[in-house]
Amino acid sequence: METVIVYIDDAAYARQQLASVLAAGATDTPLPPVHWVLVACAPRMTHRISKWVSHSAREHWRAKWSEKLFNEVSPWLRQRGDRITEVLAKGPLTELQTQLATEHCTQHLLDARRPKLGHDMAPVVAPPQAAAAEPKRPWSLPGAVAGMFGLMLVLAE
Repeated sequence: METVIVYIDDAAYARQQLASVLAAGATDTPLPPVHWVLVACAPRMTHRISKWVSHSAREHWRAKWSEKLFNEVSPWLRQRGDRITEVLAKGPLTELQTQLATEHCTQHLLDARRPKLGHDMAPVVAPPQAAAAEPKRPWSLPGAVAGMFGLMLVLAE
């Protein structure tokens, strides 16, 4: 049985993404059952909320939120005969991904979190180390600075 780790934060968007994955893999023969590891990524709360809400109340809210999310997605996958493991993300996703990948012996990953305008999503996989070791070039200019310099040359003439 193939195992796929799926990161979700919105049920409707996750079902849409999963349907497109299942439709892309569907041919004349039905797909074999899949073990889905659903990871709920609860919305971030501001640091100021700690003034009004206790830690246990926040954890209780996260548990209720994830239970509602799983209840909307899990039955849809179970009707295909797939196996499901539900996990609530607590902490950095890169560490959780490493742990889940070794625990379930899989590298199959689907990030089905809804993109939000103006918010950077936490990465699921750590960036490769080779890119971080690339030496910096002392004379490199950002594209915006080079564009402004070119514009000033054109306007100066």
